[in-house]
Amino acid sequence: MKRIYLIGILMIAVAIALLVNAAGDTSTYASFSDASAKGKKVKIAGQLSKDKEMVYNPEKDPNFFSFYIKDTKGDERQVILLGAKPQDFELSEQIVVTGEMKGDAFVATELLMKCPSKYKDEEIKIKGEAI
Repeated sequence: MKRIYLIGILMIAVAIALLVNAAGDTSTYASFSDASAKGKKVKIAGQLSKDKEMVYNPEKDPNFFSFYIKDTKGDERQVILLGAKPQDFELSEQIVVTGEMKGDAFVATELLMKCPSKYKDEEIKIKGEAI
């Protein structure tokens, strides 16, 4: 077999391996009850429970932040983020955490926030002037 054919087959095999790996990472959102049942890494979307305690003490442990969120089914659980507290965390409209359940707490390794737009007032003002 010619060398060019071997290289082509090898490149196709690598591309297939990359696609299979990427397909395994595209997960849908789950709830806390789903995360307890699955026992593996999931994504959970929810609202921050502002009435519950948030614990972050960077002098003691800068990679420990604890808070509570309520998932889409209304189940409220403690989330432990293995990282620093994000700036303007309390202003977020929705939170997406990636991690797994450990006992009664959800241990997150990643966190995404949907924050209110700081340009919303300017957008309304500009639209008002255009009319």
